[in-house]
Amino acid sequence: MTTFFLMVGLPGAGKTTRARRLADERGALRLTPDEWMLPLFGAAEDDGKRDVLEGRMLWLALEAVRLGTDVVVDFGCWSRDERSAIRWLAEAEGAAFRMIYLPVDPATQRARIAHRWASDPEGTFPMTEDDILQGWAYFQEPDAAEVEGRGSVGPPPAGWAGWREWAAERWPSFE
Repeated sequence: MTTFFLMVGLPGAGKTTRARRLADERGALRLTPDEWMLPLFGAAEDDGKRDVLEGRMLWLALEAVRLGTDVVVDFGCWSRDERSAIRWLAEAEGAAFRMIYLPVDPATQRARIAHRWASDPEGTFPMTEDDILQGWAYFQEPDAAEVEGRGSVGPPPAGWAGWREWAAERWPSFE
C-alpha cells in the first residue's frame, strides 16, 4: 500500500533531515517547500506564495499516491486542521497515512537554527527571536492519538462542507 508521510514540527526539529532519510529509504517523492521558496521568491513567505506553492505540492503528492508512489510531505503543519485535512485527503486516495512528529525543546531549536544559519546561509531562512516565539504560540502540538492515527478524522471546522473544500481555501491552487 502506498504511504503518505507527513512531517510535523517546528523549525529546527529535524523534519527535513528525517524527510530526506525517509524518502531515500522508501524511494519516495519528497516535497519540502523551504527548498523552493528561496530559489523561486527569495523569501520564506512572500505575500501568500508559500500557501500557493504548498497547494501545488499537496496536489502533486496526491497525484503521486494515485500512481502508487510513496510521498513525504515536509510542511511542518502547525495546526490540527491542516493535519486533519491532509490525513483525510491522503486516506480518501487509498493511501496509508503516517504522521512523523518531531518535538523539539526551545534550547535545541535555537541551537539548530543558529547552526543552520551559520553553515548554510544561502539555503536558510533568517529567523528572529520573535519568529521563534510566534511559532511556539501558534503551534498546536499533536497528541498521541493524532500521531498514531487512531480513530477517524473528525469533521472540518464549522461552515465547511468537507475537508477537500477546507483544504482548497487553506492552500490556494490545491485543486
